[in-house]
Amino acid sequence: MKVSLMITCLGDAFFPQVGVATVKLLKRLGVDVDFPPAQTCCGQPHFNSGYHHDARELARHTIKAFAGGRLVVTPSGSCAAMIKLEYPELFHDDMVWHAVPRSWPAGRTSSPTCWVNVLGLEDVGAHFEAKATYHMACHLRGLGTLTEPERLLRRVRGLTLLPLERYDECCGFGGSFAVRYPGISGAMVTDKASFIEKSGADVVVTTDAGCLMNIGGCLRRRARQVRFLHLAEVLSSI
Repeated sequence: MKVSLMITCLGDAFFPQVGVATVKLLKRLGVDVDFPPAQTCCGQPHFNSGYHHDARELARHTIKAFAGGRLVVTPSGSCAAMIKLEYPELFHDDMVWHAVPRSWPAGRTSSPTCWVNVLGLEDVGAHFEAKATYHMACHLRGLGTLTEPERLLRRVRGLTLLPLERYDECCGFGGSFAVRYPGISGAMVTDKASFIEKSGADVVVTTDAGCLMNIGGCLRRRARQVRFLHLAEVLSSI
């Protein structure tokens, strides 16, 4: 199987280890991983801020960068959702782009749980000693990914998965939402951090870099010794 990795802006700037873990895991599963060097931002910040013209230009560039026909794997549910759900909206009245559907990565983009949905695997041979809890990133709902991350975590040897109260509730990041409404966002992530501490876990796992940054920052400010990891980092451990 051959895939292309979309590292995403946050992954490139703040969480390069997540990209490394994703590649490490996929290669261990026998997947050939390609990295299109022309990739840039998918356009989500512009789209969320109402700058649809700029978002469309970035979307065109992304479509060209990933036009090889491979499955696109990204360790970010929000970027995957942008491509799968919002790109068709951006170009809904552009007949030129609709005429070349094979170049679209929308139908070929997978969330970080592709090893369940595409490879049909739940046990990826991972071993990770920890008491962990799981936060569900909001964009996974739009991608139709509901139980896959937990199913993968339950098959990790040495991992004790603890329940998280209101695990599927937004952490408050929401891209530009955290910037526009810092008071509301701060209250939401404070609630999330409190639930994580209450769970008794020493690791919180999620699938989106935005959630990692927001929750991790809050935990650091609270001086809590709780590690925050991407799902790929746990699954790549052996």
